Formats: sequence, C-alpha cells, structure tokens
Amino acid sequence: MGVRRVARGIGEFLVELLGEFVAEVVLSLLACALLACLALTAYLSWSFSPPLTIAGAGLLSLFLAHGAWRTFRDPAKGRRRRGLAAATTAGFTLTATTAGFLLFYATDCGCL
Repeated sequence: MGVRRVARGIGEFLVELLGEFVAEVVLSLLACALLACLALTAYLSWSFSPPLTIAGAGLLSLFLAHGAWRTFRDPAKGRRRRGLAAATTAGFTLTATTAGFLLFYATDCGCL
C-alpha cells in the first residue's frame, strides 16, 4: 500500500515537472519570437523612412505617456475614463504587460 502511494506521488511529481519545463520553453520561444518581430518591425520601418519612424516613435511615446498619466492619476469624482483616456490607458497597460513579459522571459533568449 505504501509503495503504490510513493510511486503515484513520484509519477505526479514528474508529470508536473515536465509540464512546467514545457511551459517555460513555450513562453521563452514566444518571448523570443515577439522580440524578433519587434526588432524586424523597427528595422523595416527605419529602412522605409527614418523621419517617419522617428515621428511614429514620438507619437507612440506621447500616447503611452498620456496613458501612464491617466493610469496613475486619480480620476475626478463621478467621472470614468472615456474615449481617448480609455484607449491610452489600455495601450499603456498592454505595453507595460508586454514589457514585463519580455523582461522575465526574453532575458534567457540566446538571440541577444
């Protein structure tokens, strides 16, 4: 009876260990692919038109700065985020989440 329980526990541990290993590999590959796509987009944009790339980066920076400002600022009483404020807040949140994901998983990427 005790041997079966130990064998089952070891089997469950090995399955869980293998599952975590596979999940880490998949997340690392996803992070490397995302990083490669971002680098390719920047390269193609720069090769197409450097002034438009700089203008686009400036507009994206303003968009994200407004989103950060609206995220960390206390809203006025009785008012919720609408229109541009909601879009910039969502964009900032998505960008911050993506940056955190890349920080944790793309650091192990061998492509850097």
